[in-house]
Amino acid sequence: QNDFIRLYFNTFVMMILRVLCAVVFSAMAAYAFARLDFPGKNILFGLVLFQMMVPAQIFVIPQYLMVDKMGMKNTVFALVFPGLVSAFGTFLMRQFFMGLPKELEESARLDGCNIWQTFWKIMFPLVKPTVAAIALFTFLSSWNELMFAMTFISEPKWKTLTIGLQSLSGMFYTEWGPIGAGMVVATAPVLIIYLLLNRQVQNALIMGAVKG
Repeated sequence: QNDFIRLYFNTFVMMILRVLCAVVFSAMAAYAFARLDFPGKNILFGLVLFQMMVPAQIFVIPQYLMVDKMGMKNTVFALVFPGLVSAFGTFLMRQFFMGLPKELEESARLDGCNIWQTFWKIMFPLVKPTVAAIALFTFLSSWNELMFAMTFISEPKWKTLTIGLQSLSGMFYTEWGPIGAGMVVATAPVLIIYLLLNRQVQNALIMGAVKG
């Protein structure tokens, strides 16, 4: 029998950590691709685009082997690891950073800021609409995560909400009542977050397309 409080807690922990990691790491990668010059820049960004074009199932086995070798199966890290960085978030933030004027960085350097200070104090606050969009997309993908969670998690104490709902469906018997109730309860947070961030997401996508 599923403990839905535990399932909710695990799902929220995974979602929050994935959102934080995806926003921060994607922003740092996007800033480097958009504003810095370093060897192999175009090749690495091509790999980011390649990751967006291939199905996620391709990465299940490699990521499982990495998690297994690190001894991190059945942990919070195993839930967060597949979403540490977002290829789509990196691409979207890169479009925003490329549209910002270079005078901002020149002024920051004149004031004595290094690259990290310029990024964190000057450039990152200017891409808040994109941050909201990436946070929402990451939240939705994390909330609905099933494939990686079922691959990396076998102990009941770290199972997520999607795994709990999946376990209610059997080969010969399906508990449609609990499944229906669970799906309604699981959908509520998604609708609330989407309604709160809908405008920011639309603005980010429109501005990102224009600045491309």
